[in-house]
Amino acid sequence: MEQYDQLYRLYETADTETLRAYQEFVDLFPPLSSPVALDQWDDARAELDERKAEIADEFPATGETYADIAARLTREEAFTALDLFSKYGRSVNVLVLDVDETLRSAGDTDNEIPRDTLYLLTEFQERGVPIVVCTGQTLENVKGFMIQGLGNEVVSSGSLSIVYESGNGVFTPKHGAQTKQLLYERLDDEVVDVFDAVRGRVLSEAPDDVSHGTHLQGNEFNVTLKPNAEVGSDTAVEIVDEALCYLCGLVGECVAEAVGVDVADPAALARTYFARDPEIQAVFDDAGLSTDADLDGAPSALLDLFERIDLGYYEGDAAELVSLELDKSAGVEQAFEVLGIDDPFALVMGDSKSDLRVMEWVAENDAGIAAAPDHASKAVLDHVRAHDDLVYEAGEASSVLNIAYGLDLIARLNERRS
Repeated sequence: MEQYDQLYRLYETADTETLRAYQEFVDLFPPLSSPVALDQWDDARAELDERKAEIADEFPATGETYADIAARLTREEAFTALDLFSKYGRSVNVLVLDVDETLRSAGDTDNEIPRDTLYLLTEFQERGVPIVVCTGQTLENVKGFMIQGLGNEVVSSGSLSIVYESGNGVFTPKHGAQTKQLLYERLDDEVVDVFDAVRGRVLSEAPDDVSHGTHLQGNEFNVTLKPNAEVGSDTAVEIVDEALCYLCGLVGECVAEAVGVDVADPAALARTYFARDPEIQAVFDDAGLSTDADLDGAPSALLDLFERIDLGYYEGDAAELVSLELDKSAGVEQAFEVLGIDDPFALVMGDSKSDLRVMEWVAENDAGIAAAPDHASKAVLDHVRAHDDLVYEAGEASSVLNIAYGLDLIARLNERRS
């Protein structure tokens, strides 16, 4: 209770709001060549140091740490960090981060990772906390915007790994033969044949609306249809829904051919099987497509192969075919192995079903905590709220990173005390 009492006193007696404003100015607006700007920055830094010194004097045993907490965390963030330490007794030692609609949001951050989020990521990296970027995008896309945001030095540091295409590959620079892991090469021929068949037919056999309204993302393995419209727009929502309906039917046909079974309507069987996902079921319902085929009477070989693949649906963003044997959690495990993290306690941030699998993996293995934006899928939000309730507003990923930063400060303080 002593730490809780000290935090209460800290936020009651110190002007933490002004202190955070000075810290943000110093962190995000570094000295420029302009003498006027340089003078402003120097004045802000001097004021920040003076205010933090006052806190250090007020709390002799914990002053420097509490000054840092007060300068970076809101009252709510600070108490959440302390609650997490009381519950888990350790700090985060690796970040596992989805990007789209998690670190950045088309609607709230102009699809750019905010500067305060980027700054915190570099702070963690400098403190020796590895970063695993975990996304459905292609490797080249991810490398490009991460270098743009964090700089090539961080991306190529050897402590940043990219799990791309939802776990089909892992790229960790400066790790020799382990730098690029092509996990999809481990799949057997039956699964690979389905992906090859779908990829070869998905645009050439598509109805006009889908063939003209979408494009095939340049993946190494996954088959992903993206809209030729602004992500999240009404047009994109409409075309992605239509693409999902078409893709599901095509997958049913290709699976039936791969296992060599003759069924009357493989598309209907596929719709019924994949409609177990409520979001996908809703799309089929809106399209007037039935999902009541007789799965009990379907060939076991067809159902067995269905169980090894999955359809990904991201409203207004993408419809895709993925392998369940190569989901994000498999990629994250491989990234941990390459990075040498044998006792992970991860902060997992994401918004979709593929991120949920990583969250469930860390929960089952007591290997971390999970956070999600408030617009995440219902299943993700249910999981996050049932555990530590780390839900944040769109575009405010920095609030959770602040909490993780505070958790690290508190853990280090307790290590010194012990």
